[in-house]
Amino acid sequence: METEIRYYYSIDSKSDLINYLQEFTELKYQGRFYECTDQYNHPMKKYNFYNKDIDGRFRVRRTIGDITSKCMITWKRRLNNDEIIHNEEEVEVTINLEEYDNLCFLLTNVLHLELVESYERYRSIFSNDDVEIVLDEYPFGLCLEIENKSTSKDAETVIKEWLDKLNLDITKAYKLSWDDKYEELCKNQGKEIHKIVKFNDDMPQVLESFK
Repeated sequence: METEIRYYYSIDSKSDLINYLQEFTELKYQGRFYECTDQYNHPMKKYNFYNKDIDGRFRVRRTIGDITSKCMITWKRRLNNDEIIHNEEEVEVTINLEEYDNLCFLLTNVLHLELVESYERYRSIFSNDDVEIVLDEYPFGLCLEIENKSTSKDAETVIKEWLDKLNLDITKAYKLSWDDKYEELCKNQGKEIHKIVKFNDDMPQVLESFK
């Protein structure tokens, strides 16, 4: 089970957000990583991951850092779509980054999964035993995500404690996923919606600043 909450801000808020998070001495900075995530769907209609009854994402993610890199296969499914603080089913498997091409071959040519979306981002991580706070740099804006990591405390209590510390208004959080935010921005700003979301492409932009 994963419990988290997220906020979106403009790209030019990056320095303000990084500097703000660095003020919290109880958080340890884990570094900044490049990530590329591929999202697949099931070939059978009744198992469509994007169906509202399932509402899940099957993902292959490459994470590349200066010191460590990895590849992960993940399954993530929202359990309470109407809540601001998300409770999600999450299962993860880590493999060697060198096996990425073989994994993609098996998924597409043997299991016949369909690659439906792919996106790039940079992730900066701040954490301690109770919480992980990440700043994700998407081509269209920034996402500040707060996730419970405590195994002994109530998950929603941890999230709310850190919302208070960060002085964030829970009513301004975004309920849905990155792709929902991206599509919403495209529709509002008259941009073409791409299934492959990369830096340097023509992207809409989050306009709300952090300060």
